[in-house]
Amino acid sequence: MAPSTLLVILLLVALIGCAVYLSVRVLRKPKDKEKRRRLMVNERGRLGDATITEIDDSTIFYEYSVRGVGYTASQDISQLRDRIPAETHRLIGPASLKYSPENPANSIVVCEEWSGLRLAPITPSPGGTQSTPQ
Repeated sequence: MAPSTLLVILLLVALIGCAVYLSVRVLRKPKDKEKRRRLMVNERGRLGDATITEIDDSTIFYEYSVRGVGYTASQDISQLRDRIPAETHRLIGPASLKYSPENPANSIVVCEEWSGLRLAPITPSPGGTQSTPQ
């Protein structure tokens, strides 16, 4: 085989490899990127305490502090609806979170493999009916 033919074959293999790498890297879906972020924070993150302030259909809003710096954050939970209890009003209040030690603003309160959500207890009210603290 001539050296120029070998060079062309090596160049084509390199170009195909670059094309495959770029297509996989660039064409990833945003939801896959968010899932990878959650799993990375879960795997490498540190535990902390948070306060859930609000929950809507697709987002949890929470506050926490790390080394004296306060953070207000939100997390998209649209892919995690099966991990969120139906009575979301009972989740308002204390929770656990995991945050990235390199970037404490990168945090989660729930992911596919872990949850820091705590249900507020149902307390009996006078008259025998049950209520949840608001």
